[in-house]
Amino acid sequence: MGLHIVVLAAGKGKRMRSALPKVLQPLGDRPLLKHVVEAAQTLDPEQIHVVYGHGAEQVQSALGYLEVNWVYQHQQLGTGHAVSQAIDDVPNDASVLVLYGDVPLVRAATLSHLVDAAATDALALLTVVLDDPAGYGRIRRDDENRVVGIVEDKDASGDERYIREVNTGLICAQARHLRDWLSRLTNENTQGEYYLTDCIAMAAGDGVQIVAGQAGSVEETQGINDKRDLATAERLLQRRQAEALMDQGLTLRDPERFDLRGSLRVGRDCLVDVNAVIEGEVVLGEGVHIGPHCVLRNCTIGDHTQVLSHTVIEHAGVGARCQIGPFARLRPDTELADRAKIGNFVETKKLKLGAGSKINHLSYVGDAVVGANVNIGAGVITCNYDGANKHVTTIGDDAFIGSDCQLVAPVTVERGATIGAGTTLTKTAPPDTLTLSRSKQFSIDGWKRPRKNNPGHS
Repeated sequence: MGLHIVVLAAGKGKRMRSALPKVLQPLGDRPLLKHVVEAAQTLDPEQIHVVYGHGAEQVQSALGYLEVNWVYQHQQLGTGHAVSQAIDDVPNDASVLVLYGDVPLVRAATLSHLVDAAATDALALLTVVLDDPAGYGRIRRDDENRVVGIVEDKDASGDERYIREVNTGLICAQARHLRDWLSRLTNENTQGEYYLTDCIAMAAGDGVQIVAGQAGSVEETQGINDKRDLATAERLLQRRQAEALMDQGLTLRDPERFDLRGSLRVGRDCLVDVNAVIEGEVVLGEGVHIGPHCVLRNCTIGDHTQVLSHTVIEHAGVGARCQIGPFARLRPDTELADRAKIGNFVETKKLKLGAGSKINHLSYVGDAVVGANVNIGAGVITCNYDGANKHVTTIGDDAFIGSDCQLVAPVTVERGATIGAGTTLTKTAPPDTLTLSRSKQFSIDGWKRPRKNNPGHS
């Protein structure tokens, strides 16, 4: 008997006050809906069905690559109607788990327990006890404490509003039961909608066992309805991710000031200081230290490398025992060999920097291949763009580039060459020589600085 998962993702999300459909709002830099689908995939279902509607083109454009069965809901007539749009694609002998595209923090373990609870031909639903249940459907129980139904908040009587056990919306049941219950739903309620929750009373009436399970935490079941909810969920997600990384041995100076918006793999004895932002796929070797206020995006950092404060590294590879920053920027296709150094206010792009080479401060080096043990002084620029095309600068091993030089590509500095400070290099610098290009220095006797006119005179 297989498992089919139906994810309801057709809502508009008016309270988001956004042109972006609610299920595409970003949480940890991923759409809400993607979080839900990823959790569903851990259960290894036969099929995941996503019922979508509002912003259909945007949803498909953003997440059309997901391996799910997309089910378009032309009219949003309630949760029961939404599930009924997908039920025809589910065989009778399957279990059906219903999830919501705006409930992104539910854990796979919680979903697994829910599925297991429904395996004995029961209807399993996930409930939670809240201090303030306003806005949620209340769980109705009989004198023997058995669940007999759910009453929506807007339809609840005065006494029912005091019930603190509420419905999360997540249920699991056999498809043959669910198909029957859905066919019997009516919209005779204050909202004029077909409520999935009405299936609970039908199950009780049909003698189907109802199992109410509790989520591991209230946070797992919180829906996202507005930007405040989204911000709350972001911090919950970041704390969860931080704790998982600390369990792997990562030292975080302050877990509350850490943002992971992708994946992070760490070796032993790594440290990340406050307000670091990790995006895309990032890998840290052993003993890596990341300073405060850094941004790492799709990069690999080698063992025992130090990244100092306010440094940005994106789509780059860094070797072992390097030092980068502070206030450095490594742009895409930068590759640093072991023991390389990038200092403060240095920008690189499409650079291969050899072992032990240094660019210490205030320089731009792009579209360049630099050998080992090269020293590049302050204020050096590779002039790699001629207005139409990019050109490469090549610097051999053991070269020395003095301060305030312009290397006009395409140009080569051969092994062991020295380029004097202030040089504009347009031709090959031969090996083991000093190359200069400077205007002759001279002084003018008797020269005086201009003076301001006397006050009151034009």
